[in-house]
Amino acid sequence: MRLDDQRRSSNVEDRRGGGFGLPVIGGGIGTIVIVIIAALFGINPGKILNQGGNQPAQQAPTSTADTKDPQVDFVAAVLGDTEDVWSEYFKEHGGQQYQEPHLVVFSGVVQSACGMAQSATGPFYCPLDGKVYIDLEFFRELQQRFQAPGDFARAYVIAHEVGHHVQNLLGTSDKVHSAQERGSEKQANELSVRLELQADCYAGIWAHNAQKMKNILEPGDVEEALNAASAIGDDRLQQQSQGRVTPDSFTHGSSAQRVSWFKRGFEGGDLQSCDTFR
Repeated sequence: MRLDDQRRSSNVEDRRGGGFGLPVIGGGIGTIVIVIIAALFGINPGKILNQGGNQPAQQAPTSTADTKDPQVDFVAAVLGDTEDVWSEYFKEHGGQQYQEPHLVVFSGVVQSACGMAQSATGPFYCPLDGKVYIDLEFFRELQQRFQAPGDFARAYVIAHEVGHHVQNLLGTSDKVHSAQERGSEKQANELSVRLELQADCYAGIWAHNAQKMKNILEPGDVEEALNAASAIGDDRLQQQSQGRVTPDSFTHGSSAQRVSWFKRGFEGGDLQSCDTFR
């Protein structure tokens, strides 16, 4: 990725290494690693993360992110690029103002408005406070455990979570969550898959428009994103963790589905390309 000349976002919060002795709550449905845990027990990861979601969040101390840290600088650059792309997209399509999310980097545990979250949860988005949460250790896991190296693989993860923020702004998340509460567990999982695949597609929209606006892509970048999408498909994770695949318990989509929807967003470049609910 060509990020050296890109604007760095000022919306990155650094909560690493503090602990602060406070109860830590967080959670959301935009996770990746939690699928492995959920698959072992045949449960919906959204239910795990939504425990305590109605509890008022205590404000955790934050500090300005240190962009001298290469990983934080990378996150700030990618987040800044998503801000530029989605701000322009919202402006051109309906004249709306894009509300920028904050991105919290943490280590170990973190507090959000959605429930408790630990590093094992993986990156997630909390719609109640409009923030993305990432333990930077996940990027090492992505490379080593999931065999998905590369800077654009990491950028895809960030863009996917920002995709959940876009869904939140458009009202999609609320509609899906309401339907999940009325339906069965199987129906809730199916809706979760559609929501996650749409976030993959939105990540593709970002990549399409970032390339069009700023020419950020280098040879092999798209392949890195597709490899990451494939590596974290439900079928692949379930096969690795429990030795079998149970499609009824999918919550994020198969490897093939995740790859397909990212490609649709990347090729189409607009929201009309990403109707996973039709």
